[in-house]
Amino acid sequence: MRTNLIVVFALLSLTIAFSACGGPASPNANTASNTANSTNPLETNTAKPEELVNNAPTLSPVFKAYCAAWVKNDEAALRNVYSADEIKRYEEDLKAEKKKSLIKMLEGTDRVQDSPCEVRNEKITGDKAMATIVSSRYPNGIPVRFVKENGEWKLTNQSPAIDAVTKQAPPANTAK
Repeated sequence: MRTNLIVVFALLSLTIAFSACGGPASPNANTASNTANSTNPLETNTAKPEELVNNAPTLSPVFKAYCAAWVKNDEAALRNVYSADEIKRYEEDLKAEKKKSLIKMLEGTDRVQDSPCEVRNEKITGDKAMATIVSSRYPNGIPVRFVKENGEWKLTNQSPAIDAVTKQAPPANTAK
């Protein structure tokens, strides 16, 4: 009886030992050295910047005006850069938060420095466009939508990268 117990224990130990020993890691293994392949679209520390296709000649002035408005704390200039729909959403948020200043409301989430302040890889389709903005907030860039209103290009706060994250996020705790 005791011999059977020792044999079972030995076989169990060997099984555990062999299952712990694996072969070489596959090239696609999720290791610390492979963080550049992360699926998080907002990860800015290890993601590689996308390849430069163009310097966004149409949309760069809009984003440069956005950065300049932040540097100068110029709310009127900031409002002039955003699309009408975006301003409408911000007005609703200002009212809900009982704040009067768009600059103050966006300070923690949207404020950028004057450098870097770049746009690249614009893709214009009619009155809509997509381009990658590079700023102090997004040093490796993030795609952002632009819209044309009354003949002028305007910035939105819409991004497929942010949309993807918010759609994946679990619903907030709504305990009452």
